[in-house]
Amino acid sequence: MKKNIFITLIAITTLSIFSCKQEEKNQKIVTEEIQFTKEGELSIYNIGDSIPKQVVALDIEIADNDYERETGLMYRKSMEEKRGMLFIQKDFKPQSFYMKNTLIPLDIIYIDDEFKIVSFQKNAKPLDETSLPSGKPAKYILEINAGLSDQWNLKVGDSIYFKKN
Repeated sequence: MKKNIFITLIAITTLSIFSCKQEEKNQKIVTEEIQFTKEGELSIYNIGDSIPKQVVALDIEIADNDYERETGLMYRKSMEEKRGMLFIQKDFKPQSFYMKNTLIPLDIIYIDDEFKIVSFQKNAKPLDETSLPSGKPAKYILEINAGLSDQWNLKVGDSIYFKKN
């Protein structure tokens, strides 16, 4: 009798364990979209013949640790026009980005240690893992919505100024 009860308990326990796992497998995981968090402000200046002229002011998120630099704008479905992400790299050297898990097209602006734009990667395609190199040493990288660097007529040699909140 005790043996039958013991076997029945084992069978019920086993069924309940596998039954729960099946429910977990079929359960859809819902995640919240990552929201923009203003961490600073950045201005871009057009370097002309005389006094630098401010082209645009942006609210920025700042990626200044390994996790933030690796994640960047991944998994975001959109970004407002006057927003961007500024990456602050550890070293001033040639840099390279790619668009893995990035859902929105971007312009990637490479900036040297003196806050001057050194190169662009325009209209980077979502989810593309192709390397997008700076071509020259860079310390800062600014990501903005694709097409804005042309719309704002940004050029190599233009400069940025930013401040953290």
